[in-house]
Amino acid sequence: MQEAVKTEARKPLPPDPKPTRAANDEAVAPPETVRIAALGDLHMKEDAAGFYKNLFLELNDTADILCLAGDLTDFGRTKEAENLAEDLRHLKIPVVAVLGNHDYESGQPEEVARILRQAGVCMLGETAHVHRGIGFAGVKGFGGGFGRRMLGAFGEPAVKAFVQETLDECHKLEIALRSLHTEKKIVVLHYSPVEETVVGEPEQIFPYLGCSRLAETIDRYDITAVVHGHAHRGSYRGKTPKGIPVFNVAANIEKENGKLYSVMEV
Repeated sequence: MQEAVKTEARKPLPPDPKPTRAANDEAVAPPETVRIAALGDLHMKEDAAGFYKNLFLELNDTADILCLAGDLTDFGRTKEAENLAEDLRHLKIPVVAVLGNHDYESGQPEEVARILRQAGVCMLGETAHVHRGIGFAGVKGFGGGFGRRMLGAFGEPAVKAFVQETLDECHKLEIALRSLHTEKKIVVLHYSPVEETVVGEPEQIFPYLGCSRLAETIDRYDITAVVHGHAHRGSYRGKTPKGIPVFNVAANIEKENGKLYSVMEV
């Protein structure tokens, strides 16, 4: 459905004459091929310590950086985060990540993020990250639906609050993207920005799997690729209206390399 006139959607941010720099900004680094691994929906459990150890050891040889696309824990519990953090310590490559909806379930997403940071994970948000000349920006994202059927901020306060949550996530993503001055940029999300990569899930739940507003924000920038999770039964590949490649890297999704994770060379 079309967004109502009464919505308080934020307008695109104006150009910044003195843009801020992303963390570890290496925009002047010479171009090189970087292997970017991406994986979402790990759903680490309290009784599964060590479950991802071998996978992370393998990634040391197959990738140069790892993007984690949310739902890192199953219920957002401290023990789950600690288990994942311990497994992540076997990685010798950098890790950037966003949280997913499951990481909020116990009401302590900040604690989950804190534990992962202590294990060396760069948690994305309004602050972006640069590694070997490639910029990484990401947020959790939120739902709302796609295209002409996208939910509008009209009617009850609960509906407006739902839409505003997505707008707030888009605003954070835009702040991060504006801070990047690299030729190549990767966006990491949990919720999908396009309908193509949620196809395979029941259509009735599409509005809860992502939102086109995320794609609108992404398409205002020159993005190399987008990775996301959340849609366990979705499709691997899609693209934004502008043509930017989008990959659903949820663990359950069949990847072209036959692994739990995908790898792209950028």
